[in-house]
Amino acid sequence: MSEQEVLYEVADGVAVITINRPAKYNALNSSIVSTMKRLFKKAESDNAVRCIILTGAGEKAFAAGADINEFQGRDSKTIRPLTEGGQEFCTYIESMSKPVIAAVNGFALGGGCEIAMSCDIRYASANAKFGQPEINLGIIPGFGGTARLSRLVGLGIAKELIYGGEQIKCDEALRIGLVNKMFESVEELRNGAMQLARKLAAKPGVALALAKQSLNNSWEMPLNKNLKFEVDVFCKSFDTEDKDEGVSAFLGKREAKFKHK
Repeated sequence: MSEQEVLYEVADGVAVITINRPAKYNALNSSIVSTMKRLFKKAESDNAVRCIILTGAGEKAFAAGADINEFQGRDSKTIRPLTEGGQEFCTYIESMSKPVIAAVNGFALGGGCEIAMSCDIRYASANAKFGQPEINLGIIPGFGGTARLSRLVGLGIAKELIYGGEQIKCDEALRIGLVNKMFESVEELRNGAMQLARKLAAKPGVALALAKQSLNNSWEMPLNKNLKFEVDVFCKSFDTEDKDEGVSAFLGKREAKFKHK
């Protein structure tokens, strides 16, 4: 696969990763997923990157699902590496220390919707459409859709969407909580996502990472264990330089300059 099918650029503390197959509605295949994972790891290890935006090239699609050509002739054994790779990628996005914003422009279907759900925040343009249409192919979501969709929108709505395999428009996705914010145009979406990313990039990186970890634990841990974990990481944040700077800046009525340490 050409490197140009996934673009990577960094500016002002923000890494923008773009799926660049607009002629194919940014459809996903195994090599694109592998390249994206490598680039996300690059962003995670780069101290100059404080926040990541994931988006699709053009205005028609974020990622319109898997490249169905990869499904032909596969059985349960030969499809496993593909779906395990997709799940590992989504789990990596979800668990990495830096916040990830999905800027959804157009179709986010199947694997595209699942990848968007693994991001911390989903901003979308008014032309965005979401769905898990796998049932129409005689299969089910495989990149984590059955697990994450129900947690985000509730079990009943998730069953309706996955059983029916229909697409929903952006305003409906916003109503059910799948989308955080809707923008009238793709240009406004890109500006809005960048504005948020720069804002998050200026926040204390250690505290953001701890907050993300504690929030993610709320999906998996019993409440009493999650509360104990929150106490532990709250106390841990008091050992950071950023805590001293934040408190000093607040008391001195000035803007804090965090070092992410």
